[in-house]
Amino acid sequence: MNSLASYAVTVANSRGRAIKEEPPAGRSEFQRDRDRIIHSTAFRRLEYKTQVFVNHEGDLFRTRLTHSLEVAQIGRSIARNLQLNEDLVEAIALAHDLGHTPFGHAGQDALNNCMSAYGGFEHNLQSLRVVDVLEERYGAFDGLNLCFETREGILKHASKKHAEKLGEVGKRFLVNQRPSLEAQLANLADEIAYNNHDVDDGLRSGLITLKQLEEVVIFSRHLFQVKKAYPHLANRRLIHETIRGMINSLASDLTRQSKINLDHTQPRDPDAVRLAPCLIGYSEQIKLEQQELKRFLRQNLYRHFQVVRMSNKARHTIQALFNAFSSDIRMLPPAYQDKFSKYGHQAIADYIAGMTDRFAIKEYQRLFAISEDS
Repeated sequence: MNSLASYAVTVANSRGRAIKEEPPAGRSEFQRDRDRIIHSTAFRRLEYKTQVFVNHEGDLFRTRLTHSLEVAQIGRSIARNLQLNEDLVEAIALAHDLGHTPFGHAGQDALNNCMSAYGGFEHNLQSLRVVDVLEERYGAFDGLNLCFETREGILKHASKKHAEKLGEVGKRFLVNQRPSLEAQLANLADEIAYNNHDVDDGLRSGLITLKQLEEVVIFSRHLFQVKKAYPHLANRRLIHETIRGMINSLASDLTRQSKINLDHTQPRDPDAVRLAPCLIGYSEQIKLEQQELKRFLRQNLYRHFQVVRMSNKARHTIQALFNAFSSDIRMLPPAYQDKFSKYGHQAIADYIAGMTDRFAIKEYQRLFAISEDS
């Protein structure tokens, strides 16, 4: 790792772990966090949780696992150029989707609706719950006992109601402070990854076309550059080169503008970062182009009738599972029946949120289909 800037998070200025442990040998505290995340059960499940397309729709579409790896790669590259803590950025990136439900955002919306009378459901809060409570791997504590800064980065947003219950990690939402620069960076690396890779998956699926995307400024500009450099390039390679150029352009702009922001503000340390406005960000032009790309994806991909149909099936599946378990908790696995006595309906949400796409489909069939193997 390169030498870190004074405003970067380090082991020396970290707020540490909730439960004190002996320092790790041969690695930093944030490398230990990353390793614990990678070895967690929730991380392995990300392989079979989806972004936009349900897991059985194709092997080449992104999953939450591949997305998280892509966020980590983008985040580390930018962190290195800004002299931030790469290991912390990587840990946040790998953990940020651990609480996601099956079936992407449709599953989250459905579970939130089901939990409306019990405090609601939000995957961001659930990711923190996974690393704080639900992982059961260590004898000395529940969860993964991650460093404060890793947990803070996982919690990208929280309502005042929820923040009040989260203790120190929720305090910044109550006093209008910012998280570390590493957390700010991981959040935008997430945005770079999912916008560009949803374009790739959307084109691969045929739900959006190159002709449509030529109306989007940032895509059109990079497509023109690729066609000029490689006039005879085939379709898939043309798309890959265009998206590669977009990612590089966004990462370069983010690095350049963030350096300008940091030079202007000159925060002395991570505590000064918390009191400043967000310092990791795009130039105004790129920010507007990103917003245009988001609007295009929302209108043309996320609201495409085939995606809407699958989303509707996903919501129906989640709602049916929740209603079945709520009506008779004896249908829950024994371990979750025990947890219901402690957590109430949150235990049902924990069980459903932890499912992969294909497990949720099989569980639905086991509960509602009459067959020899149900």
